[in-house]
Amino acid sequence: MALKRPEGMTDEEFIARANEKARKKKAARDKMLANKTIEKGLLIVHTGSGKGKSTAAFGMVFRALGNGMKVGVVQFVKGKWETGERAVLEKFPDTCTIRSMGEGFTWETQDRERDIAAANAAWDMAKEMINDPSYDMVLMDELNICLRYDYLDLNDVINTLKNRREMLHVIVTGRNAKDELIEAADLVTEMGQIKHPFREQNVKAQKGVEF
Repeated sequence: MALKRPEGMTDEEFIARANEKARKKKAARDKMLANKTIEKGLLIVHTGSGKGKSTAAFGMVFRALGNGMKVGVVQFVKGKWETGERAVLEKFPDTCTIRSMGEGFTWETQDRERDIAAANAAWDMAKEMINDPSYDMVLMDELNICLRYDYLDLNDVINTLKNRREMLHVIVTGRNAKDELIEAADLVTEMGQIKHPFREQNVKAQKGVEF
């Protein structure tokens, strides 16, 4: 909330009051940060009906790469889509491995057995990355969709994530995250939809914005 100047207060008094409030806020924040000493790998979940779950996750991937970390990415659904993030990440083969294992959404394949086989192949690839000590971060894009439709053994997924290496960061995206995954996660963000041009203006997905 913005600091409002009381009626009759001079500019100098208002500035002094604002500076004092900022000083107290910084002191409180410094005290809070001094108690945050634990370092650990985080299990991060991006879910919700709004757009931007994968976009935010790939932002974290680029941030990790900028910090000299090695990242593995497994895309559980978007295998057939040519995306801008994949085109960029493939230029960094030494520090990023990206595997697009999916065959599209279930209504596109119209073959449940084929969807299950693709999901399990992607999960096997993700487990290899999780168990490979050279990776600092693993992104499992749209894993939640596979869990929602029971393509994978939920207990296997949760146990694998809970027993991962101590400093490994894992990001999971997709709407309708399972309660068990949310409970196991360290950080959960639910993205809500307020407006979207696809639904309200019949605007198709735009290059550079959604893929």
